[in-house]
Amino acid sequence: MTFTNINNIDKFFEIVDKCEGTVELITEQGDRFNLKSTLTKYVFFVKIRTNVRVPFARINTGNYADKQKIMQFMEEN
Repeated sequence: MTFTNINNIDKFFEIVDKCEGTVELITEQGDRFNLKSTLTKYVFFVKIRTNVRVPFARINTGNYADKQKIMQFMEEN
């Protein structure tokens, strides 16, 4: 699934933490980030606090149920 903006980053990571499988963010350049990693979360919080935006990214999940959780979050927020 592809997204361009996340307004509520705290809620987003709450959902990611509830996922059972892997959750990866893949940037436009092909970089892969494990969104369940504490280091990755820290990097994203710093970027958001300094108004650095991810112009385009894709999220891959380990299973279908996790994908549904994230899709529901995106639709509601």
